[in-house]
Amino acid sequence: MGLFRHHDDGPAPRRYQMREKLLAIGDDYWIENEQGEKVYKVNGKAIRFRDTFILEDNSGGELAKIQEKKLSVRDKMKIEWGGTEAVVHKALVGIRDRFVIDPDNGEKLHAHGNFVDHEYEIERDGTTIATISKKWFRVRDTYGVEIAPDENQPFILSVTVCIDEMARG
Repeated sequence: MGLFRHHDDGPAPRRYQMREKLLAIGDDYWIENEQGEKVYKVNGKAIRFRDTFILEDNSGGELAKIQEKKLSVRDKMKIEWGGTEAVVHKALVGIRDRFVIDPDNGEKLHAHGNFVDHEYEIERDGTTIATISKKWFRVRDTYGVEIAPDENQPFILSVTVCIDEMARG
């Protein structure tokens, strides 16, 4: 099904189920794994004049803070986790939307595909590290995120929250 399934030389990718476009500031929702277990919570907060989301583990510990950057030329959101930051912004190339994820501690990531329909990929240096698709789940208003096992799972999930928020805005 996913792009990573043809590799038999390592651990299987991890797959999560996320809600589609239903999060409003002040709302919370759970991210579930393939077994239907609640593993992460997206907590929508209204802080000052910015959209803010907190990604928490299933016991309420903060893993990442996702915040809209106001007063910028392009749509941008910032992710903070473990003393590290990344900026997610729309790329100004071509007629199709693309997103660039620029962490302060590593290589840029690029997201391309159909963001409105939740059919896209996230790549690092031309290698797909995450695939987002509605095809894996039959539940209405949900989509799946399949992440390579050696990637920072909460960070990639935070990136998908940013893209979902910016793609509908």
